Amino acid sequence: MSTSSSPTSARMPANRPRRSPLLLTLVSVAILLIAFIAFTQVYTEVLWFRQIDAAEVFRTMWLTRGLTFLGGFILMAVPVWLSLHLAYRHRPVYAPTTPRQENLDRYREAIEPLRRVATLAIPAVIGVLAGITASANWNTVLEWINSTSFGSRDAQFGLDKSFFVFVLPGLRLIGNQLGMALLMALIAALVAHYLFGGIRPGEQKGVILTKAAQWQLGITVAVLIIVQAGRLWLSRYDRMTAAGGIVPGVTYVDDHAALPAMAIVAIAAVLVALLFVYTAWKGNWRISIIATLTLIVLGGVSIIAYPALLQQFQVNPSQQSKESEYIQHNIDATREAFDFDDIDVTPYSPSTSGKKGDLRKDAETAASIRLLDPNLVSDTFRQLQQVRPYYSFPQKLDVDRYDIDGEMRDTVISVRELAPSSVNNQSWFNRAIVYTHGFGVVAANGNQRNPDGEPLFMESDIPPKGDFPEYEPRVYFGESSPDYSIVGAPEGATPRELDYPSDEKSGSGQVNNTFAGDGGPSVGNVFNRLAYALKFQDEQILLSDALNEDSQILYDRHPRERVEKLAPFLKVDGDPYPAVVDGKIKWILDGYTTAEDYPYSTPQPLQQATEDSSTASAPNSVATLPDDEVNYIRNSVKITVDAYDGSVDMYQWDKDDPVLKTWMKVFPGLIKSSSEMSGDLMSHVRYPEDMFKVQRDLLAKYHVTSASEFYSGQDFWTLPTDPTTKASSGLTQPPFYMTLQMPGQESPSFSLTSSYIPARSSEGQSRNNLTGFLSADADAGNKKGETAEGYGKLRLLQLPRNTTVPGPGQAQNNFNTAPDVQRSLNLLRQGESEVENGNLLTLPIGGGLLYVQPVYVRSAGETSYPLLQHVLVAFGEDIGFAPTLDEALDQVFGGDSGATAGDAGTEDSGDGESGSTSGGEGEDSSSGSPDKALNDALQEAKQAMEDSDAALKDGDFAEYGKAQERLKNALEDAVAADPSLAEDAAGEGSSAPASEPADEGGDSGS
Repeated sequence: MSTSSSPTSARMPANRPRRSPLLLTLVSVAILLIAFIAFTQVYTEVLWFRQIDAAEVFRTMWLTRGLTFLGGFILMAVPVWLSLHLAYRHRPVYAPTTPRQENLDRYREAIEPLRRVATLAIPAVIGVLAGITASANWNTVLEWINSTSFGSRDAQFGLDKSFFVFVLPGLRLIGNQLGMALLMALIAALVAHYLFGGIRPGEQKGVILTKAAQWQLGITVAVLIIVQAGRLWLSRYDRMTAAGGIVPGVTYVDDHAALPAMAIVAIAAVLVALLFVYTAWKGNWRISIIATLTLIVLGGVSIIAYPALLQQFQVNPSQQSKESEYIQHNIDATREAFDFDDIDVTPYSPSTSGKKGDLRKDAETAASIRLLDPNLVSDTFRQLQQVRPYYSFPQKLDVDRYDIDGEMRDTVISVRELAPSSVNNQSWFNRAIVYTHGFGVVAANGNQRNPDGEPLFMESDIPPKGDFPEYEPRVYFGESSPDYSIVGAPEGATPRELDYPSDEKSGSGQVNNTFAGDGGPSVGNVFNRLAYALKFQDEQILLSDALNEDSQILYDRHPRERVEKLAPFLKVDGDPYPAVVDGKIKWILDGYTTAEDYPYSTPQPLQQATEDSSTASAPNSVATLPDDEVNYIRNSVKITVDAYDGSVDMYQWDKDDPVLKTWMKVFPGLIKSSSEMSGDLMSHVRYPEDMFKVQRDLLAKYHVTSASEFYSGQDFWTLPTDPTTKASSGLTQPPFYMTLQMPGQESPSFSLTSSYIPARSSEGQSRNNLTGFLSADADAGNKKGETAEGYGKLRLLQLPRNTTVPGPGQAQNNFNTAPDVQRSLNLLRQGESEVENGNLLTLPIGGGLLYVQPVYVRSAGETSYPLLQHVLVAFGEDIGFAPTLDEALDQVFGGDSGATAGDAGTEDSGDGESGSTSGGEGEDSSSGSPDKALNDALQEAKQAMEDSDAALKDGDFAEYGKAQERLKNALEDAVAADPSLAEDAAGEGSSAPASEPADEGGDSGS
């Protein structure tokens, strides 16, 4: 098997080339450099976790990853190595007797120099791959070790549900790893024994095995079959979440055929494994092979064929009665797993005709109806409050509520963040040292506006002024913050960070500041600077003289990404929102715990469920949840991220969630008690939007609680598409935050709402009639550590099936086709202005369903922004269209709705000055005199058109002529005020009369 050689020739072969010292040096340097770069990545992570006081989290995660990698490596590498080692150690020694054996012997001699390396390298490579796979499941291992009881049992096996959620995934992981390891060991044994002669062709026929090969192969196969039997036994529990039946979970066929068959086959497999042990002893392989083939046939017949026959000939003819029990299990489990099993369902027969005073009982709701659309007014905020190009507002603003002078007001709010890409001089010094943070929040009343259509700000400008208490306005951590900034300096050093622009100090144009918090790891020493220079691949961090001994580096600054890094076991809501809390700007986020193995529950794809028109139109502001499929979810954690120093606080919100309790065992001290939440913070906590989206998506089917009705599927619903987007988009209408009082509710509360229409038919058609309205009480109260009693309560209004109340799509279509409305909108479109429809709100008030939609006008030009000019209202088939919501409600409800909307009196509130400043620089943003003249002319045109209509109806042609003359004069005045209208105005003079013109604000951007 080997050849002899002299010691000298073995040490120094004559033809072996001499290695270059330079090459060895370069290779060594390269290896050291790669190792150091890898080290810096880990080192900087350690610094980050230490800085936020979460070093224990990092240690636990990486220790678990390391141990699971080691476990996976050993579990895979050792059996393969042992298999190769035993095959070589017990190889037969014999003289070759046939040409085939001679050829094989020469091949063995050729590979002998590589054997030792291969014996170690092959198991090592396979082990590394297995270790990587195992380490990716570190969270599964931690959940298994720290599992918490659910306190309830599944309907099929009677096991605590924690077995399925925590234990079963861990057992499945071990079974998969063992099964693959033994299979690889078997393959390695076969190849090695053949190469080393333990398996060889017989002289006549068949295969000859040595006793050692016989024992090794027999025992390996026996253990492999036992492991597969165990995996088959565990797969019985997997049926509790299996898809493919009429509903997810165990079905009639599973219960009466597949599950018993799987148990029988698993036991039979153990008996076959014992036969292989007997074979290893006696060497009779025929009986074991026959038994294995019999086992395969038994499994195919009992687990596949028999259940299929039972399904076809017994279940399908009577499927409703056979599957009823299992459908009910699925309904109950799904409603419990997604936390809507205690939803209040109320039959609601809405009125379709509004009468005088119908809103008197809903006066508080009517007064709180939100008119500002957070999806549209971002450009308005930007033009009026951006101040400088290097500040920005997100595409979608947020809705919150604030106590102003003892009154809770729905508020549209946003942070004035830094826009790094808009900095004129993109030098490293500017990007990293000077432009480091945004400044302040801008907030506007949700139910009011200025006469010119601009938002009525309650907090604005730089420095901030308004109705909010004093707070720290600097925003170092936000949704558009730079990748990294370097801040901090010794006491007394000259500030270098741009704080905010100002013309008040010596004409410098800006006020500078030095960060005084603890927001990032230190880069005050050379080693840390080198580590971060490698991490961010930016040599300036190491070379710049702008750094000092007190310098800190701020990174991972997006609130959602920061929380996901700190708590990877949570799924984080896609829409962090800012709030001024206890004198600071805090980003508030919702964390969800999820599971994939809750028995009998229907899995839900999170990304699909949380995708709607808001995530599509503003992806940088609102994200979907990850593309995971889960069948259990809880909003278990409320989280805040300080916008100034990035500190993260997590509070246990759901005290009964076993998944969160499990992770609190893993990371003790990471999550605080909700009793530590201040009253101010509680007042800004709201019901999470993504949780609501997931629930509303499932409730489209699972509002049906009877198995027989669920089976028929006749009462399934769907979510309406957003009627304010392009018809071809097909994007779902998002839920809306608003203050309202649901039928049966004692008082109005801040709520999250959505509506339903009938499910599409098999041909893809759908009637856009309203079938249901869902609301979640989103107000957590304002007491320290105490959640309001009604918070999180889901209420579903279920409309009679025979009603034809318009859904959102029909309501929008009615708005779009109403002749009077269109004539008025044509006037608003003068001078290339664009009309933009705001969010279409649905409110169950006045005994019916009220639709409210703000109408914005955007003038032409790059710096244009939408102004709220009119409001559309629909109640049944009645439509109102007026400059204010208050007037539009009166139009629909017999001239007097009985309630006063928040924008009542807007047109009479002075001379049209907005009271806000453009950009905080002292520029008056009120309408100028040409705009006022234009608006006065349009008002006169409106009145003339209405008088013309009335005269025609009465047959008074003399009065009609006078009205037409006044209309002509009004249009001439409008052209004089804005000559660009000349061409369009001439055409309008002979058009049909319009019912309503623009309000006094007109198009102040024209």
